[in-house]
Parts: sequence; C-alpha cells; structure tokens
Amino acid sequence: MSDTAEGGGGRHKISKSEKDQSWIPKLIKKRVCTTFVEDSLSEGKLCQCGWARDAHGSVALGDYFSTAIVNHWDSAQHSTEYPTDAFGELQFAGASKRHSYFLRLSWNTQPSMVYTLMTTHWGLPAPNLVVSVVGGEGRTKVKTWVREVLRQGLVKASQSTGAWILTAGLHEGVGRCIGEAVRDHATAASSVSNKVVALGIAPWGLVHNREQLVNPQGSFPAKYYVQNLSQESCSLDNNYQAFLLVDDGSVDRRGGETGFRAKLEDYISHQRTGIWGSGSIDIPVLCMLVSGEANMLERVDLSLKNSMPWLLLAGSGGMADFLSDVLENLSSAPVQSSGEGDAEAGPSVDLKDRVAERVRKYFPSEAEDKLVEQVLSVYQNRDLITIYHGEQEGADDFDTVLLKALVGASKQRVSSDASPYTEELKLAVTWNRVDIAKSELFNGDIPWSYNDLEDSMTDALVNDKPQFVRLFTENGLNILDYLTYGRLESLYHSLLQRRLVERLGVSALPANLQDSPTKVTAGNTQSGPVKDITLFEVSCVLEMLMGDVCQPFYFSALGLEHISSKRRALKRASKLLCGDCVYREQRCLFPWASLFIWAVLQNRSEMAVFFWEMTGESVLSALSGCKILRELSKLEGETEAKLSMKELAQRFENLAHDMFSSCYRSNESRSFTLLIRKSPVWGGTTCLQMGMAADARLFFSHDGVQSLLSQIWWGDMKRSTEVWKLVLTFFCPFLCYTNLISFRKSDDQQEEEKPYEDAQGRDNDSLYGTTVFSFSDIKHIETDAQGPHTPRTASIKGVPHSPRPPKRPFIVSRWRQFWFAPVTSFLGNVLMYFLFLLLFAYVLLVDFKPPPPSGPAITEYVLYFWVFTIVCEEIRETFFVGTMTLHQRLRLYIQDVWNKCDLTAIILFIIGLICRMFEWSYGFGRSVLCVDYMVFTLRLIHIFAIHKQLGPKIIIVGKMMKDVFFFLFFLGVWLMAYGVANQALIYSYDPKPDRILRRVFYRPYLHIFGQIPVEEMDVGKEWDMPCTDNVTLIDNGEEPCRVEYSNWLVVILLVIYLLVTNILLINLLIAMFSYTFSKVQENSDIYWKFQRYNLIVQYHSRPSLAPPFIILSHINLFIKRNIRKVPSVKIHHFMLELKGKVANRLMTWETIQKENFLIAQNKIQKSSDSERLKRLSVKVDSVLKHLTETRDFDHRLRALENEMEYNSNALSWIVDTLAQSSTFKPTRPPPMTRDSFLSSSTSA
Repeated sequence: MSDTAEGGGGRHKISKSEKDQSWIPKLIKKRVCTTFVEDSLSEGKLCQCGWARDAHGSVALGDYFSTAIVNHWDSAQHSTEYPTDAFGELQFAGASKRHSYFLRLSWNTQPSMVYTLMTTHWGLPAPNLVVSVVGGEGRTKVKTWVREVLRQGLVKASQSTGAWILTAGLHEGVGRCIGEAVRDHATAASSVSNKVVALGIAPWGLVHNREQLVNPQGSFPAKYYVQNLSQESCSLDNNYQAFLLVDDGSVDRRGGETGFRAKLEDYISHQRTGIWGSGSIDIPVLCMLVSGEANMLERVDLSLKNSMPWLLLAGSGGMADFLSDVLENLSSAPVQSSGEGDAEAGPSVDLKDRVAERVRKYFPSEAEDKLVEQVLSVYQNRDLITIYHGEQEGADDFDTVLLKALVGASKQRVSSDASPYTEELKLAVTWNRVDIAKSELFNGDIPWSYNDLEDSMTDALVNDKPQFVRLFTENGLNILDYLTYGRLESLYHSLLQRRLVERLGVSALPANLQDSPTKVTAGNTQSGPVKDITLFEVSCVLEMLMGDVCQPFYFSALGLEHISSKRRALKRASKLLCGDCVYREQRCLFPWASLFIWAVLQNRSEMAVFFWEMTGESVLSALSGCKILRELSKLEGETEAKLSMKELAQRFENLAHDMFSSCYRSNESRSFTLLIRKSPVWGGTTCLQMGMAADARLFFSHDGVQSLLSQIWWGDMKRSTEVWKLVLTFFCPFLCYTNLISFRKSDDQQEEEKPYEDAQGRDNDSLYGTTVFSFSDIKHIETDAQGPHTPRTASIKGVPHSPRPPKRPFIVSRWRQFWFAPVTSFLGNVLMYFLFLLLFAYVLLVDFKPPPPSGPAITEYVLYFWVFTIVCEEIRETFFVGTMTLHQRLRLYIQDVWNKCDLTAIILFIIGLICRMFEWSYGFGRSVLCVDYMVFTLRLIHIFAIHKQLGPKIIIVGKMMKDVFFFLFFLGVWLMAYGVANQALIYSYDPKPDRILRRVFYRPYLHIFGQIPVEEMDVGKEWDMPCTDNVTLIDNGEEPCRVEYSNWLVVILLVIYLLVTNILLINLLIAMFSYTFSKVQENSDIYWKFQRYNLIVQYHSRPSLAPPFIILSHINLFIKRNIRKVPSVKIHHFMLELKGKVANRLMTWETIQKENFLIAQNKIQKSSDSERLKRLSVKVDSVLKHLTETRDFDHRLRALENEMEYNSNALSWIVDTLAQSSTFKPTRPPPMTRDSFLSSSTSA
C-alpha cells in the first residue's frame, strides 16, 4: 500500500483521476470467501477456494451444519460481495512509462457497466472487431508457427481493423506472445484509431503480486513490480492497455473469469460500431481457439449456443486439434432425425462411437461421456466454426481469414431475402479494408443494387472512409437518390455527436453513473446527448461563416427564399419545423456540394477533396472551402486543429489556382466568364467575390485573374495606352476622337472586316458566354438575359437573340468608351484630389478668415462644397451600391481600413468647420482642420496602391508599421525610466506640469537625434538662464536651479541612455525592418495584386466625374432611379448571370478541364518517388510471397521424393523376397526400369 500512496505524477492529476473514478467502489464489487469448505487433500489447512484457514474471517469459520455437509465449494453460495479495493492506473516498474488501467470486479458484474467504463472513462476506442483468444494458457510452450500467426496474422490484421484482442493478459503462453506482438506493431500504427487494444481478462486470485494493486481509494498509479520478465509467470503483462481482474473469491484457480468473459463478449457483439453506435453493423466478435485443455470444450459449446463464431487454429495442439479432427473427418457422418415433426435432431450411434474413439485418443484421462455430449452439441453448430491450418496456409492473408470466418457465421443469422454479400461488405467497411472490398466484392462478379449499398454508404460517410465512398459511387450508388435533406440533417447530427465526444471526452457521463447506475446501458451509448439538427440551423452556421458574400443556403428547400428579414425567416422556420417537415423527403438540389460543405466543416481533408472532385464549379467550390476553413480556424482554440484547418484551406486555394490555370490555358475568354459567373450552387456569388472573402491572395496573383482585372480597368481602350495620352485627353477631351488613344474593336466591326473568317469557331466560343469588359457590354445585360446567350452573342449568326438597342453614333459611343472606363474615372479622381489638397492647403495657409461675419472666404466655401460632394459619394457607395441589406452594407463599409480613414477625415472636417464658426472655439477649429488635412493627404497612399511599383512598397510600409509599434513600446519604457530619473536628479523641486512633461518625455526623445542641452544638464558648464531656489517663486513659475551634488549621476545615466537607444534600439529597429522587408518582398507582388481588385471594383462602380463635379452624376442618378425608374446596371459589376444552354455548356467545359487536371495530377503523383517506392514495395512483397510458396513446394517435393524412395525400396525388397521364395512361380519376368531398358536396347 505504501507504493500507491507515493503516487507518480502531480497532485492535480491524481485528484482529477480520483474524482473521475470515485464512483467505482459504489457500483463494482469484489468477492470474498465467507464459508470455509475444507479441502480434503490439505488435512484441513486449506479451503477449497484456495485460501488458508487463517485467511478466512470468523463468520466463515463458524461450525454450521449446512457447511459440514458441503462437498464442493461454489462461488455464488460461499462468497460475498464487498466494494472493490483495486482499480485505477497501473505502472509497471522499470518496464514502461505508459500507464495501463485495471479493475478488480466480481464475476457477476454487469458487462454493460464495464464496457461503458472502458470506452468512456478509460478512453479506449470503440472496437470495430473483437478477437477473443482462448487456450494456450499456463506453461505450455507455444509453437513457432503459432507465434508467427499471432504476430504476422492476428495482430497485423487487428491493427488494420482497429480491433480489441482479449486474452488472459498474463505473462505466459499465448498471452505473452500477443503482448509482444502488440508492442512491436504499436509503433507502425497509421493513426491512434487503428492501434490494437490488448485487453487482459484474468482471475484475480491467479495474478502474481496482486497485493500491490490493492487500495480502497484507487491507485493513480499503482506501481507493479515483476521480478523476472524473461521467464513466464502469472504476473500481468506490461504490453496490455487494460486489465479486468475477475474475482470469484478463490485463489490460484484458473477458469474463474470464463463466465464473465463470455457475457462481455456477448454484450459487445450486440453493440453498434462507430461513434455513438452510428455504424451499420453490430461489433463483430470472433473467438479464436489456440491449443486448449479438455475443460475448454464447455466454453466453446456455451459460446456456440449464443451464435458466437469460432476460429480453430488447427495444428496448435490440444482441444483445437481435437475439434478440427472431429469436424473435418466426421462432416460426412449421417445425422438422423428422431422424429419427423421434431425440431431437434439427434446424432446416430455410429457418429457417437467415432467421436468417443477420438476422445479416447486425445483425452484418455478425461470423462468420456461428458466430452462426447459436448462434442455432439458443438457438432450441431459446426457452421459457426472455421478451421485455419496456419502451418500450411501462412499468416499473410489472416485478415481475409477473419473476414471469411465472420461472414460465414453471419450468413447463418441473416434473413433469406438479404444479399449474401451485404454482411461481408459491412465488415469490410467497418474495418476500412477497401483492398478486400475491391478484390473480393467489387471485381465485377456481383451485381450490386442501391439498397445493398445504402447503409454502408452512410457508415462510410459518418466514420470518415472516403475510399469506400468513392468505391460505392463508382459501383451503382446514385447520389441523387441517396442524399435527401433529411439524410443530410442526420449527417450533420452525427458530426455534432463526434465533436461532442472529442470535446467532452470522459467528462460527459460520470454524473449519470453516480446518480443512477442503472442508466448505463446500451441505449445510453447509442442515443447520444445531442438533439436533432435542422437544415435551418445548418444554414445559420454557414451564413455566420460565409458572411455576406453569398445568399443563405437551403432557404429554397425551407421555402424562405423570398424572406429577407431574419426575424421573419426564424418564425417561418419554427412554424415549418413544428409541422411534418415535408422537405426532408425531397432530394438535395446540389448533393455533391452539400456533402463537400459537410466534409469541410469537419476538417476531413481526404473526404472533402473527393467531394470537390465530384462537385461542379470546381474553382468556386475550392475557394468556398478555403473561405469556410479559414473562418473555422479563427474560431478554433486548439493549435493543432487550427493548423490543420489552415493547411487544408491552403490546399484548396492551391487547387483553385491550379484548376483555373488549366482553364486559362485552354481558353482565355471562357476562363474570364468563369470568374464573374453568378453561381446558383453557392448562393449567387462569383469566383472573384469568394476569392476576396477567402483572402485567396495566391489565386488573385494568377495571370488570368490579373488579365481580366486589367481588361476591366482599361475598358474599351487598349492596355498599352500610355498615361500621358490619358492625361492629355482628360484636359482636352476632343482628342478621344483622334488616333491618339487606341480602342479595341467592337464585335460588329470585327464581323464587318472578317465576315467569314473563323465564324464557326467564334460561334462555339460565344455559346459559353463572354465577359463584361466595358460599359457598353453591361448596358445590354438586361436585353440579352432573356435569351440563352450573353452580351456578345447577339451578332452571331444562327443564334436566336432578342433585339438590341439601336447602335449609337460614333461621337456618342467613342465619348462613352473613354469617359466610362474605370481608368479614366481613376485618373480624374486623382487629378481632382490633388486640386482639392491644393485648395485645402491654400485655405489653411493663406485664406483662412476669422469667424463670421468677417469670414469664411469664397475659397473656403468652395472647399466646403467640395467636401460635401465627397460625403455624398461616400453615402452613395455605402447605401446605394449592391444588393445587400443595410446592416450588411454598414458592416462591409466599416471593415475596410481606408473607409475608416475617410470617415475619420469627414468627422474631423465637420468638427473643425463647426468650431471655426465661433469666436471662442476658432483656434481649436483651425487646429482640427490642420490635423484633418494630414488625414486627407494620407489618403493618397490608397490611391497610388494601383501603381505596379508603388503598390508593393506601400504594402511593405504597412507591414513595417507593426514593427514601429513594437519599437515604440521598448523606447517608451526607456524614455520614461530615463526621463523621470533625469528630471528628479537635475531639479529637486519643479511643480509646473508643462515643464515636467517636456523634460520627462520630449527632451529625452530629442536626445536620440542629438539635441542634448549640455549647459542645462552639466553643472560644469555655465548656464545663462536665470533661476532661483525660492520655493515660492518656483511655485509662481520661475525656473528652478540645478542640483549640483548628484550631477555626476546625470551624466552617467545620459551615457547609458544614449548607448541603449541610439545603438541597441535603433539597430534593433533596423534589423526588424530588414527582416520584414526581406520577408514581405517575396510576396509583396501577390499582396498588391490581391488589393488591386478592391480598387478596381471601387472605380468601376464610380461615376465618371470626380468631386466636385460628381454632384452632376449624383443628380443624374437620382433622376434615373427615382423619377424615370431606370434600374441600375453597374450594380451588377463583375457579375454575369448565365442560364439555359449557355450555363450548361460552360459547366461542361469546366468539368472537362477538371478531369484533365485530375488526370495530370495523378500522372505526376504516380511518377513521384514515394509512389514508385510503394509500387516497388508491393512487387517485392509479391515476389517474397511467391518465393515462400516456392519454398513450400520444394519442401513438399522433397518429402514426396523421400516417400517415393522409401516406397521404391520397399517394393524392391518385396520383389527380391518373392523372387527367392519358391511358393509360386511368376508367369513373366519382373518389370525393368527405364534406365536398364534403354541400356539393354543400346547394347543390342
């Protein structure tokens, strides 16, 4: 007990474990012998339970008549239950750092309680298979080939299926072999979920050094000492994860755990696989017999009556060989029915005799009649038994042997109308063995139907087995029939259950166990503590993650597509969910996209990538997955999960970039259409909008995206136009009618010049839709949207189209081509903004008049009007552009940094304007306007972000500003430390606040730049400033005199301060700047291309006139929108809605490009070194297997040759003997060998 009291680990951990498992003694009991039944062989010293007389209590030693006539000790009658005193964690001293779990329990403990304890509190993963290995106990030597079967066959197969292996758990016999095999394979496990769980179930009274485990409060951990690990003993094996020590009150007796072990196996076989029982089948349990004594036959018979399948390891000896011999050699024996109407059948007398003969052969010392009856009972259930000849078949395909054994047993229990291969498929899915499924089930011989694959598909989805999902979709499963909205809700329900298990872990159920022990049942583990999830809740979660970039998901299925208010939508959804929920029976409109979102929300990389391959609109889908994952990573608290989400998000961004690159190489025009097409799958958003929301900088840096942005930026003008030509034409507009600026030719002009050239090619291209590049294209969206074509298909011959507006005159069209281009709008805004800053500076410096009535001046009134037009434009951009709600627009406006800058500048201007109108606040208002001028001037940085050379440098400056803040923090610490000390040492008394602030903060800051007033700080220098030591005069504002006695310390502090700031901190800042520059410089071009999109969108939607003349455009827009009711065209900037054949053909083309891209990716992957090594490894394994088979054939041939040689010698001896005998005379000479015949013929 002293060992457990010491306790390894911290006290916090121990108290937590005690709290988690303090309920165990209340529910789980041990057994103590309470009746002394004398063992006749011990001369009264021992009880039949194995304990000595002295070890029994006074109650057990009472002289009762009932105990005097007892001949046999029985645990149920002669032992009593008490709270268990051995449970907790087990540490093997000197053997392993890993702790195991252990529990002492009575043989009649409920298996449901124990199973819940192991899976919930001990954290053992729920098994996909349970293999219970029986036999091979004691000091019996295990054969070499049996060790190989257990190591290379059983444990390796269990590792691939995520199995539990049940043995006695002792350091002897088969238990020791399996423990060593589990240890060797543990490091090779691909994941935690696939590691083998070795569970030992042993009799408590048989365990060596069991007293080290006793502690009524629990041991966390108990130190378990084993004297000699190299020898076999009844001590616990250190390679097992958990031990159930079954107590029947006896000591040094085997078999006390048999009943509980059988009940536990039976209970587990009725539990479902997967999280919270989400699998499609019950957990398969297989009993494996290795060797075994005669008493093992009763155990086999009991399990077979409960329909438990068995695997016999023939050749391992003992009971396994006996049953194998009986079942193989007597399988053809007749079984006669005792009556025509009887349900039971009785074996023939001949069969009994043959069984009795074999019993006498294998177990001559056992009771013959009892064994014969048990063998005949086992023989009746022979269909549940599989015989495995491991010495002949080898251990390589043992997993297939396990599958066949379980399938063979399950066929006896399934209904006759079920597919005979369904159970085999469910087992393969449960074990995640897609290789077995491909080779055995999906090889083309079995016609699979939808009903056969439905449950297995759900199992594969919930338990993250993407290879099976791919296999099912390729072999007859129609996803349209499978995925209804109701099933989608159930999938999200399973997602929430899994997350709850991962987050809550073992803390989910202890309270229930403490309050009501009877609640720990199978139903508890299957139902789960999660309510049903509705499609409306999923939509709300996606809206929170996606933001305002797209419309809400699944609103059409819920009938909420026409409701814009969230409150009304919530009321409508609540009313709908209270009803019959008819929508749950409907097919999911976009099944692959819905499954893609479902997989992304769970961060399942392989599953999400597969669904991305299957879904349409691959570029937009990849960007959407990137957006969801990056938003989820912001909400994730665990570092590892956050990192995996970011990696998967980057992977999807790379897929979007590479996929669009493939499309761009194929067809430039169609790829442009792809970027601005409104998606019905993703809520009406476009690739550009989703890429911006997902912060997909790599995607925006693609040449194709930048080419589209440049084309939109320049409008109908050629991108090669020099800037000076634009500036000149801006001030002299009539130059746009000359050849100074080159414009792109329209479609009509191209057709007039080349009416027959490549017409068919242009027809085909135009059918996929074209891109809106200029205002003239946008103008015809509404007209062409009625037909199955896009703005540029109206002139294509043979394509039906609606009539377009009449062609404008050249003067009007050329004027619009120049002034409505975004680059012209940008140029006008830049020039006018410079004029605005010049006017602002002139007012502040030259023409800032006093308050009314003397001022303001006319120039100042012009400035006010100018700012008013800027405010009007900000209001228009915020409230009248786009189709979002008011809340969404305000949120989007505030998120932009430069919008905050504009808002700050406007608020400061309004404050300054109001204050300068009054005499008492005139000075303050002028100061505010001066600061506001700085804010307006800084706005130039954003304007020049479009420049190819300045844009990246602006980004670098922005990144460096973060370094400056860190530098200012360190500088502020030294500044305050030196400033306060310096002021206190130089002046003993100076209460004036302004002087204190200047000398504590401002003067030390100037020291950094070399401005050091030596005369004031050094008393050795003369100071011409009049000063006084009079406190009254100092209080009145006079300059105090310097303190001389501590001036030496002032000089030392100055030296130290300058050393730290000028050398250490300044060089630190330079190093930080250098690191930031080198780090950002590599990606600054990518950042600039990403930010360029926002600027292009902004000026694309702006009126062509700049402030202050923009007020004319505002008046024009007001008349068109509110009086003439002309709908906005630029509200659909960067969007193109395709319908009908055009949309279908574009999607088909994108799908073809995706298939080509995936084929190319597969080729690259197959040619990689890792894949080559895998293929080489498979070939080497195949060669080794063939070599092993060849070696076996060689051994067989040698044995056959020896046998033939023996037979030849025996026949020769018989021939010689008969030749020398005179009993009878042969009618012909003996036959000659082939060699002698040839030699005789040659000599002749």
